[in-house]
Amino acid sequence: MGFRTRAVRHCLAAVALVLLVCAVVATFSALTLASARAELAPLTSRAQAHVAGVDHDAETATVTWTPPSGSPARATVQLDNTPPAPGATVLVGYDPADPSHAVIPGAAVLIAADRSSGELLFIAIVAILLLIATTVRLFSRLGLTRRPQVRIPVRRVRIQSGLIARSWLETEDIPRRWVPVYFDPVLIALPTPTTVAFFGDPHRNRLVAAVIDGTVLYPSGRVLRDDPRGRRVDNPSEIDDSVRARAAATLGLLPQLRADAVLIVPAPLIGLLWAFLDGGGVWSWLGATVITAALALWLAALRGSDPS
Repeated sequence: MGFRTRAVRHCLAAVALVLLVCAVVATFSALTLASARAELAPLTSRAQAHVAGVDHDAETATVTWTPPSGSPARATVQLDNTPPAPGATVLVGYDPADPSHAVIPGAAVLIAADRSSGELLFIAIVAILLLIATTVRLFSRLGLTRRPQVRIPVRRVRIQSGLIARSWLETEDIPRRWVPVYFDPVLIALPTPTTVAFFGDPHRNRLVAAVIDGTVLYPSGRVLRDDPRGRRVDNPSEIDDSVRARAAATLGLLPQLRADAVLIVPAPLIGLLWAFLDGGGVWSWLGATVITAALALWLAALRGSDPS
């Protein structure tokens, strides 16, 4: 299963896209975290402070306390959370050299630091799981072509389920089996029915590869015993010039990415949900949206989307 295989190139291109997007979003989160930590670094002293007033419009709270020096201190803190009630006692962290530089629970800089740390952890988990899933998928297909060949008459069907369409090889013999395969233009010009050589037996093995006109088609999933659900389109019994033209139009990965683009439609809504839960505003929405969109394209590549 080398780099020349279309499925491998498609999957690796999607992985590279996700990692690039994760790197860009992680860079912005890391810069925000570094800025917040630099602002928090001088705040080495702690004291119990009194909330002297709250400005709900400006989202600030003014607190007063008495440092060990004995001189009353006062600070106005920008908040990113529900402000404390006036008259409440809160813990304040402040700069002993400049007591007006202070934070209290719910301060904007504390929330920004926590949010950025969470975003970096989430991005790292996404990248690691993506690499593990892709590696397992690639290595699980490596030895398939070393199996003995079995010739079986099949028909190629394209099944649309939800936003994604996939190619299947449906066996003509009884009991029937349905083999999901990664897309290749050779599938479009496959007459129905056609005898195809399988590496392995679809009736006994859960993963089987096929070879058509010298092109190896690797499985995009396990062999099914039941008819896959979705809108079905069968290949014609005779291949004419219009069919060959459709096959030629799917060469390269650009048509594949254009077809997969429909999967990014839900991304802004998922980003909106993330921003609502995270409370990060526009930038959190944008980061979650682009990561979700990139993951959708990767999932399409992993499952073997059909752009025909």
